[in-house]
Amino acid sequence: MSTKSQRPQDWQTMFEKWAEEAPKGPLKDYYLAGMISEKIPLQDTPLLALDLETTGLDPKKDEIISLGLIPFNSQIIRCNGAKYWMAKPEHSLHADSVTIHEITHSELAKAPPLSSILEGVLKALTKQVVVVHCVAIERQFLLAASMEVYGYPLYFPVIDTMGIERQVLHKPWWKRFGKPPSLRLDASRQRYHLPRYKAHHALTDALSSAELLQAQIAYHLDPKASISNYWI
Repeated sequence: MSTKSQRPQDWQTMFEKWAEEAPKGPLKDYYLAGMISEKIPLQDTPLLALDLETTGLDPKKDEIISLGLIPFNSQIIRCNGAKYWMAKPEHSLHADSVTIHEITHSELAKAPPLSSILEGVLKALTKQVVVVHCVAIERQFLLAASMEVYGYPLYFPVIDTMGIERQVLHKPWWKRFGKPPSLRLDASRQRYHLPRYKAHHALTDALSSAELLQAQIAYHLDPKASISNYWI
């Protein structure tokens, strides 16, 4: 099973182009490090599960307040390499978002601004294929953050576990009866009998996404196929 029908992204060539254009500093260094070959098998690909907690769902006005990362591959999750940051937002938290992520003003009071942790995030992302559950959130929020801090966009190859699950569950219209199955992270994990974790903590959700991809590889993907079949 491949997650795409279109021509694979040539991330190596694009990184070379962005390395020339990006301003001198951490973002340029990230692009100069390059990206892995599109011919590397999925089973040999260095993967990095990523999750963000934000003040809302709009990257144009909402902010990242926590970020969790865990390195892994198709067989092993390296929890000793996990990283977690909290970032102090410029604006006050919304009450409804606090209810979801349970991060309070007092917890963020001594946290550094996102601009000061972004360099560490870029180092962790270097030459990694990022794994997320819902590519629109993580990619768009980090792009917006990079534009704010560096004045240039941050791009990275992604495997989207939600996208994989959507393709797995897709049925022709004549087979669809009743309510379609949920694509939420917890609901997706339950279909593989994975353990249930408390949601909306960036590091826990990163772990959840890593475990989900490993299950999806075991059931649906070809670990020997090139990574270009799965990254977007």
